[in-house]
Amino acid sequence: MADEGFHPGHNPYAIALTVTLATFMEVLDTSIANVALPHIAGGLAATQDEATWVLTSYLVSNAVILPIGPWIAQRVGRKRFYMSCVTLFTISSFLCGVAPSLGALIFFRILQGAGGGGLAPSEQSILADTFPPARRGQAFAIYGMAVVVAPAIGPTLGGYITDNADWRWIFFLNVPVGLLSLFLTHRMVQDPPHIVAARKRKGVPVDFVGLGLVVTGFGALQVVLDKGQEDDWFGSSFIVWFAIVSGVSLASFVVWELTTRYPIVELRLLRVRNFAISNALMFVLGLVLFSSTVLLPQFEQNYLGYTAEKAGMTLSPGGVFIMMMMPVVGFLVSRIASRWLITFGFLVTSIAVLHMTNIDLDISFRTAVLWRIYQTAGLAFLFVPINTGAYLGLPPNSNDQASGILNLSRNIGGSVGISLVTTLIARRSQVHQSMLVERISTFDPTFREAVAQLRGTLGTAGISAADATQVAYAQIYASLQRQVAALAYVDTLWVLGVAAACMIPFALLMAPNPPGKAPMHH
Repeated sequence: MADEGFHPGHNPYAIALTVTLATFMEVLDTSIANVALPHIAGGLAATQDEATWVLTSYLVSNAVILPIGPWIAQRVGRKRFYMSCVTLFTISSFLCGVAPSLGALIFFRILQGAGGGGLAPSEQSILADTFPPARRGQAFAIYGMAVVVAPAIGPTLGGYITDNADWRWIFFLNVPVGLLSLFLTHRMVQDPPHIVAARKRKGVPVDFVGLGLVVTGFGALQVVLDKGQEDDWFGSSFIVWFAIVSGVSLASFVVWELTTRYPIVELRLLRVRNFAISNALMFVLGLVLFSSTVLLPQFEQNYLGYTAEKAGMTLSPGGVFIMMMMPVVGFLVSRIASRWLITFGFLVTSIAVLHMTNIDLDISFRTAVLWRIYQTAGLAFLFVPINTGAYLGLPPNSNDQASGILNLSRNIGGSVGISLVTTLIARRSQVHQSMLVERISTFDPTFREAVAQLRGTLGTAGISAADATQVAYAQIYASLQRQVAALAYVDTLWVLGVAAACMIPFALLMAPNPPGKAPMHH
């Protein structure tokens, strides 16, 4: 709730740009690391699976802070909390850049995620308090652009840096931006009276039980998502134990928060139908968005031989397209009920992802770019309308909490999505490999002809007959592996496309906001 008569003391747009700076840096960091994964894995002697921890560890530590951030901000003051988050993010970015091992990098990424987790919800509430309701839409246009421009340029920038410098510069980049953000926030941002009053209000007990349960629950979930595929999921007693700890902690957390007088996370908001549905929609939006952003560059680098920069360039035009669509969607939100825009968004996303199941080892650069644009065309119609629909029917003083819970749903969706695609690709590759190997026989005339041809080519290059046979078999096996991978990617894309389609009925269950009376989203 913006305080009546509260004047932020500076031009509201200057404040909007100031707080957007850190969020831009934080969102950029999430996408910039995607294309660098093979380089990070190589640089720290880790497998590709292990390197994805660099992404998931960040997302889940981010998820622990998101729901409790608004509560901390109420206690220490929002400006102080926001600046502490920027400071932690900046310092841990530097530490990520100098990390000597994968273990150290993951630890610093957890710290970085904790710092990043407080930025978006704080920024959203700072904007809501800085702008009068009539101009709040413009503030969120600036915020929306940052959240969307960052993933658009992230992959290309990440690719350029890893190809031309060193992946460590991906993290060093945040340091000057963080310092500038701290300087400007210190000068520009003030806490509104309601935050100052909340800070002075003593006697509200700390919900230590809720705090302990949320940290344990999401921390254990993190381990399950990160290590699951590597340790064969529930075939490993280690994973089973962590899954039980996570499940019990999160279930207890829900019960406790719904019954305690001063909850750390206001879960009662989920009793409002639109808010509950919006969180489910945000979860799947995060799942499809994050997993496809990891999936495509990985396929292009591993099987099409693209450089990190070139793989990033297949994603960027999609980001530019979203940027162009954001103002259009912002305009439509005030004229068309959110649920129709969300239905359209998930329909287009689903069709686009299912269209990508035509993926094979011969796709052109242009095809990869167009696929990403089709996919982002759908995603453009989801972000703002889901946010807008979410606040229908919520009490006005719950905006901070609602924003934290919504961001949490998107991030946990991203974590689950990345783990899901990693697992599906590994499992489906095994299935396809055993099916293809069964069909190959050393007595098969086509197979023998392929070996003879390769052997002949290698023989003319001066390789001995025995070696030529070995190399021919190795090359055929490598070719088989690439075919197997392509088939596994097709299966994975089917799952994502169907997941997006399943959200359409949920979108239609939302209460309609009358066009022209769209609530201000923040």
